[in-house]
Amino acid sequence: VKTNILGTQNVITAAIERGVEKVVLVSTDKAANPANLYGATKLCAERLMISSNAYAGGRTRFAAVRYGNVIGSRGSIAQVIAEQRKGGVLTLTHEDMTRFLITLDQGVELVALSLEKMQAGEIFVPKVPSIKMKDFFTIMAPGCAIKIIGIRPGEKLHEVLVTPEEAKHTKEYANYYVIFPEHTWWHHQEKYQDGNNLSEGFHYASHTNTEWFDEASLKRLIAQI
Repeated sequence: VKTNILGTQNVITAAIERGVEKVVLVSTDKAANPANLYGATKLCAERLMISSNAYAGGRTRFAAVRYGNVIGSRGSIAQVIAEQRKGGVLTLTHEDMTRFLITLDQGVELVALSLEKMQAGEIFVPKVPSIKMKDFFTIMAPGCAIKIIGIRPGEKLHEVLVTPEEAKHTKEYANYYVIFPEHTWWHHQEKYQDGNNLSEGFHYASHTNTEWFDEASLKRLIAQI
């Protein structure tokens, strides 16, 4: 709460007071349909950042990026697997669990894109492949046993980056989605004419994704860690 909510509000206030031109929040899939307090604080941080455009008067513009697991980042699942494979047994909460995977470079590129494209209040979501976590474990630690331990409280079986409700005010591009604020402070239809509207009931989730890692592409990704 202190970091994600109060800390975000402090950044917003400081940015407006100092006349910062653009601010981009780096958010997470946990902000979409949060299942626990941590996810709720991430959602609150997003809403604070987006809503702050209403009283910034256009002097400072705020937007956000939202993505899933950054492969190889501190505390990532790749680091957990690397540690567990020393003992020969990996713990997986559910054999059908899926996740989005993104590289650090892809995350940085998305932030740079959002700074270039943003008007005010958008959430930029990258199009990235999904992976079935059991396959990820097998490729990262061949020969290790996998122990299914059950989903933990507040943990999701699949990740969602764009909810059906958000899809109603979202446009699709070649490599990303743009979620527009429900109440815009500018005419986004004029600024984003080339995007495609999403179909009724659409949602962008790791288990319904149309793009998946195969063994070869996942091995290339792991080699970058």
